[in-house]
Amino acid sequence: MKTAKDDMQLVATTIRTLAMDGVQRAKSGHPGMPMGCAEIAAVLWLKALRHNPSDPAWPNRDRFVLSAGHGSMLLYSMLHLSGYDLAIDDLKSFRQWGSRTPGHPEFGHTPGVETTTGPLGQGVGNAVGMALAQELLRAEFNAGEALIDHFVYALAGDGDMMEGVSYEAASLAGHWALGRLIVIYDSNGITIEGPADLALSEDVAARFAACGWHVQEVDGHDCDAIESALAAARGENARPSLVIAKTRIAKGSPGREGSEESHGAPLGEDEVKKTKENLGCDPDGTFCVNERVYEIFAQKRKELEKEYDNWKSKFGKTVKGDLKKRWDRFYGAVDADALRGALPVFETGKNVATRSAGGKVLEALFRELPNIVGGSADLAPSNKSFVKGYGETGKGAIGRNIHFGIREHAMGAIQNGIAYYGGFIPYSATFFVFMDYMRPPVRLAALAGLRSIYVFTHDSFFVGEDGPTHQPIEQLAAARAIPKLSVIRPADAEETREAWLAALSGDAGPTAILLTRQDVPVLERGTGGALGLHRGAYVLWDPKRALDVILMASGSEVHIALDAAKELESAGIGARVVSFPSWDLFEKQPESYRQGVLPTAVSRRVVIEAGLSMGWERHAGDGALYITLEHFGASAPAGVLAERFGFTKDTIVARVRSHLGR
Repeated sequence: MKTAKDDMQLVATTIRTLAMDGVQRAKSGHPGMPMGCAEIAAVLWLKALRHNPSDPAWPNRDRFVLSAGHGSMLLYSMLHLSGYDLAIDDLKSFRQWGSRTPGHPEFGHTPGVETTTGPLGQGVGNAVGMALAQELLRAEFNAGEALIDHFVYALAGDGDMMEGVSYEAASLAGHWALGRLIVIYDSNGITIEGPADLALSEDVAARFAACGWHVQEVDGHDCDAIESALAAARGENARPSLVIAKTRIAKGSPGREGSEESHGAPLGEDEVKKTKENLGCDPDGTFCVNERVYEIFAQKRKELEKEYDNWKSKFGKTVKGDLKKRWDRFYGAVDADALRGALPVFETGKNVATRSAGGKVLEALFRELPNIVGGSADLAPSNKSFVKGYGETGKGAIGRNIHFGIREHAMGAIQNGIAYYGGFIPYSATFFVFMDYMRPPVRLAALAGLRSIYVFTHDSFFVGEDGPTHQPIEQLAAARAIPKLSVIRPADAEETREAWLAALSGDAGPTAILLTRQDVPVLERGTGGALGLHRGAYVLWDPKRALDVILMASGSEVHIALDAAKELESAGIGARVVSFPSWDLFEKQPESYRQGVLPTAVSRRVVIEAGLSMGWERHAGDGALYITLEHFGASAPAGVLAERFGFTKDTIVARVRSHLGR
């Protein structure tokens, strides 16, 4: 599409005024970045991006990630002008209750928004994940026909470049040679506190070049230069590209251009009017869009629709028969019940570490689900997260086993990018204590409702000799505190299989599966086996006498609770054992089921878990006995720690009897 310079400038001016007006009406927001990036956005949407506003989920669309999510009015303005289902009234309700234009972009909330961004650096990692997902999809479906040939664009700022996650992700993108990834760096030299050089003096171009990127520098207000740089980036197939665009924050504002005062606050009514006068606009008009701007974007949509129709035709001719069945497996729901028959069954009484059981389950899943991909933060031998025979993503190579290196933060952000991309089911693996290194992307996955699966092994002080630095104590409570994150701590190998199936179910968002380093026995169960895991908690064992107390436990403590309950019965005390792998799954159950497991009439309850007691009161009630760990661990063999910390059958029996006064 040929667009005259005057038209491009008119579009850029429109972006600036919409950004100013949205933030001013909301009385909060970040006008400076959208105003400074107006030419970049105009070139991207009119010269570069291939997409279809009528089909926001088109698999071969170019992806655009606004990593600098505070500049959300830029994205909302472009979605509106481009023809997405986002009206001018939506822009007017920016940052208001119930609006489709929240302060930072939210995936699934606003049509055309590809990722939930705002915490800086995350979007860069998401874009790397999308670019990797594209290469994986190309490897599956591009035989003889270029069905998947789009690009992934991201717009990042100085703050993104300062956050460590962006550097971790950039290092991997260069190592993996993701040639269809293009990051535009809005280098305006301003952060909230003032000039960026208060805290940033390195040569960012040299840093990215050292990571294996193709790097260019342009005037971020020169549309022709931006267009040429993006074309050169698309032509560089062997390396990801960084386009450093030198811009002026709040470009066009007489009193705020180049100032940190425009970063995170409205310009003010007087300055908005002065800026509009400076830009040649009506100073009293608000949310004004010249009809010529709509005409420009309408013409662009016609061109895009032709490309879309051509792709759909090519897809229909190419993807058929067995290839169509494979495509549908990528983009269809997982039938967990049908899948169960292909997964391993574990022998009762056998001692199996749940991390080992998880590895066996994962091997079967790789055979059954061609779209499950993932890897570990350099811990695959310990996490049992590598599956032989399915290729590896490493230096210049693409495969379903991903080598993330020791980069938990980037691993989580990249994993989320794969999930945002669609088609794939991504998992990652590391020690549970290192969840602290990847908590931001886990939280964002929960907020966005992504089907990301986190395998966290070495889940308690039973790690043993590595000591308190590697023994998670507070992490379980911290994970459970994240809304919409399903946290599952299976008791044995059978529950581990069911935990994976729960994570793969159709309505699942992100799931954390917590697995043991140490062996635990495969428990004996009655009818239904370990299916009770899907209800979050279930009765594992009942005494042959009236109930006096309920023992609730998760993970590796369940078998100890079971041994204790049997001894308590021989002492005349009726103790029910409830395997409690998942609070969130249990809390979704009907009240009648929850009452059946934890009847109100039995008020004496005991919690047995190798972590903080925090939060258990919601199920244990008042006056419960907590056999938990309220302090850091220690370096010693696991058996010694169990004795010292009171996690043995004999200690539990003694404490329960004391608690009951019997």
